[in-house]
Amino acid sequence: MKHVIVAVALAGATFISQAADAKGCIKGAIAGGIAGHVAGNHGAMGAAAGCAVGRHQANKREQQQNQPPAQR
Repeated sequence: MKHVIVAVALAGATFISQAADAKGCIKGAIAGGIAGHVAGNHGAMGAAAGCAVGRHQANKREQQQNQPPAQR
């Protein structure tokens, strides 16, 4: 469990300096770190993958919100 906390803290510290670009990353890193740890002590890899997935989802959500509404 200690390794998961360290991995999440490192991932968070890395991306906090880029606050505008960190949307989704922190949440994904936490979930991925926990899942990776449970799946076989791969918390750091899970945190990295979770960050990437979380960031991708945040970009998709932001892109959908910025599209003009379709005309009926």
